Amino acid sequence: MKDEVDAPGEPKLSEKVEQSPYLVRWDGPDDPENPKNWSRLYRWLLTMASSLLVLNASFASSAPTGVLDQLIERFSLSRVIAILTISLFIVGYCVGPLVWGPLSEQYGRRPILLAGFFGYTAFQVGCAVAETKEQVLVFRFLGGTFAASPMTVAPAVLADIWDADTRGKAIAFFTLAPFAGPALGPIASGYIDVGGASWRWLFGVLAIFAGFCFFLIFFAMPETYGPVIQTSKAARKRKETNDNQWFSELETEDIAFVARLERVLARPFKIMALEPMLLAITLYMSFVYGCMYLLFEAYPVVFTIGHHLNNGELGLTFLPLFIGGTAGCLCYIYYFAPMYKAKIPQYAPKTVPPEERLLPSMYAAPLFAISFFWFGWTSFPSISLWAPLMAGLVMGFSIVLIFLGLFNYLVDAYLIVAASAIASSTVVRSTFGAGFPLFATNMYEKLNPRWASTLLGCISLLMIPIPFGLYRYGPWIRRTSKYAPTFD
Repeated sequence: MKDEVDAPGEPKLSEKVEQSPYLVRWDGPDDPENPKNWSRLYRWLLTMASSLLVLNASFASSAPTGVLDQLIERFSLSRVIAILTISLFIVGYCVGPLVWGPLSEQYGRRPILLAGFFGYTAFQVGCAVAETKEQVLVFRFLGGTFAASPMTVAPAVLADIWDADTRGKAIAFFTLAPFAGPALGPIASGYIDVGGASWRWLFGVLAIFAGFCFFLIFFAMPETYGPVIQTSKAARKRKETNDNQWFSELETEDIAFVARLERVLARPFKIMALEPMLLAITLYMSFVYGCMYLLFEAYPVVFTIGHHLNNGELGLTFLPLFIGGTAGCLCYIYYFAPMYKAKIPQYAPKTVPPEERLLPSMYAAPLFAISFFWFGWTSFPSISLWAPLMAGLVMGFSIVLIFLGLFNYLVDAYLIVAASAIASSTVVRSTFGAGFPLFATNMYEKLNPRWASTLLGCISLLMIPIPFGLYRYGPWIRRTSKYAPTFD
């Protein structure tokens, strides 16, 4: 609804909206249509379903790892071009968030998830029947763009259904999915290759998995975005009462196309350019994320060339990353989350400073650096493969805690513009994830696994001061920031 002209002295549109008796709101704090009032069991089921969607999308990102040799032989590819089947999928993660996030705030979570998984499924089928390398690469990029739908929208679903107290635990559970998927993908493709099946079967399996999730959304996942639910409620009232005056707050929005485009595309990067704190957080998270995808090319050098494992066995070497990530998730839920909760009455009636969110990252940052030195200097073929495998356990543990600490700090520190801050951070992070695998093989072959891992370990050491510096100087930085509100 657009208010064409406001007479002098009349309240502005937002005030008129608040005062109108025809504005559809929740029917009190216990309105059963409010997603935060749905049963706790149902909301946890939705949390697990959302996590499965993200696991599906991230699983597909690394899945071609085990069939790269088949793709090289079938299409006469160089190793770098073959790795593009992984990198281009992640490049799609750069494009998708800029589209799916804003659309979900206009049309709701459910239709965007349905559209995303429909396209994602279709492009996996396209990869399975592709006849040229160009088709494979284009379909992988488009598949990643559509797979970014759950990566972007699923966290918003959790914000829709959980209150602040429980949301931390739900996000900790959910955070495991983006790291579990890439760790599990090579196992499936490795055994498809070892079993003698064609690479086309891998993309067939991905299409079946994506199609299953599409039907899961269609039949089991309702709309969770409050303003869209209220819009449906307003339409129902107009029909029931035959009175067209009923409206929702979402229906009052009237944003010009250029302004919307600026908000979606330009604003996230404008904020990053003006915020050294956000830039530092993004740099660290992007480096860690890039290192995770770099391992999909580093592990074959260590375990296939060095320890003569086949592709199926190579896939299993990624399991410690998954197990370590699970341990990090549990550590956050049962140790760091209660620690943070205990600080709420300590700081009441003020909010807990965002810097308290950084403790997991401060513990994990040194462990992440140590894990690379451990992995590198135990990668000799003469040393048991269990030694570098256990480095993966520490690596997975530290990656999850670094991300949980920095992500929660980013949300708390930027609050009102958190969506834009997350969008810009996600794009940069995905760029690192796409780029690191392209030079990983050459780096590990030229420098050898010892010195290549040492180089990454040294860079990790240089990153350690970031969470510690933010913990010490964060309050001062936020007071000088244009976008990070302070309440202290």
